[in-house]
Amino acid sequence: MTDFPYWKEEHHQIREMVRDFAENEIRPIAREHDLESKFPWQTVKRMGELGLMGATWSDELGGAGLDYISYLIIIEELAKVDVSHAITVSAHTTLGTSPIVNFGTEAQKRKYVPLLATGQVLGGFGLTEAQAGSDAGGTATFAEEKSDHFVLNGSKVFITHAGVGEIFCVTARTDPNPAKRTDGITSFIVSKDTVDLDRAREVGIGHAEGLEKTPGVSAGKKEDKMGWRASDTRELILEDAIVPKEDMLGEQGSGFANFLETLDSGRIGLGALSLGLAEGALNESLAYTSERQQFGKPVAAFQGVHFQLADMATEIEAARHLVYHAGWLKENGKPFKKEAAMAKLFASELCMRATIKAVQLHGGYGYTTEYPVERMMRDAKVCEIGEGTSEIQRIVIARQLLGDLVQL
Repeated sequence: MTDFPYWKEEHHQIREMVRDFAENEIRPIAREHDLESKFPWQTVKRMGELGLMGATWSDELGGAGLDYISYLIIIEELAKVDVSHAITVSAHTTLGTSPIVNFGTEAQKRKYVPLLATGQVLGGFGLTEAQAGSDAGGTATFAEEKSDHFVLNGSKVFITHAGVGEIFCVTARTDPNPAKRTDGITSFIVSKDTVDLDRAREVGIGHAEGLEKTPGVSAGKKEDKMGWRASDTRELILEDAIVPKEDMLGEQGSGFANFLETLDSGRIGLGALSLGLAEGALNESLAYTSERQQFGKPVAAFQGVHFQLADMATEIEAARHLVYHAGWLKENGKPFKKEAAMAKLFASELCMRATIKAVQLHGGYGYTTEYPVERMMRDAKVCEIGEGTSEIQRIVIARQLLGDLVQL
């Protein structure tokens, strides 16, 4: 990796720091937190202390001032060991914080970003609704404009950090009769206490004293998920939520366009997460097949196993270049929508294939919780769904390829 074209010397140093943290502090607890579906408060606090929760934001906003490639390395290295920790950083950074950094006023940035960048509180992103998943233009949450505030009513589903987070960027329809379905959607910043406020105060993250909470914002029951089980996922409920006009995020009616831009960046991050997960599955497979004896020799000595390992490694290398190329384009201010969709599509489908192979290579042991590959396989599936399904990625790519050639 020393000659990987997208990395500089400092990127290798960041990788070693995050890898050391993941191996020594996350790996020992990952299985327990997955089995118990328990949010890892202590290690999330440590990620904040290490600067991982605000890696790309400026020093002035409380961040570490790193570049975007560094952020992708962080996500990749965490995902090799535990995807729940990786998605905690990814959702918090790209979805919960970047809309404020990219579209917020200076006052909004000064108020919210330092709390998020330092990891003092967790952030989230409220776009998906029961009837508005891939069809985000179907947003039904409505914001009624009053003299000095908006009143929001509706709910968002499958929201990462809805229970443990405090600051959220959400969309609501401000125009009930828009010319287009995607018009008239506006984004807002709302704030709420964590569900387990006592635990947040005990650990020292997840609650900012003095930050005014938005009346009418609450979290629903925790989802009992197949994977990403140590990551908190709930419904975010907006019931007569009173949002001051100064907490409108961006221009009125620009919410849909702004959140699509946010998702473009998020797809690169999810590509890095999927890449790391596939690498973790390969690493586990290499170790196990080298040690496991069958027919008097290591399983890794058999040609059929060679084929599986070689395919995994080849696809991982292809995914690495897709992910970091998209990241390089973003870092250098170049268009990256198509490349982000390609990276997310390929890497997410790869990690599903790689983790299935890893379980197969582990045989019966791969089907038990004694080895992490069964957790990895469960964690992989949602990578093909979150931040735009594989089908949506193919639509995005095709539209970028066709441009004005075909009326879509």
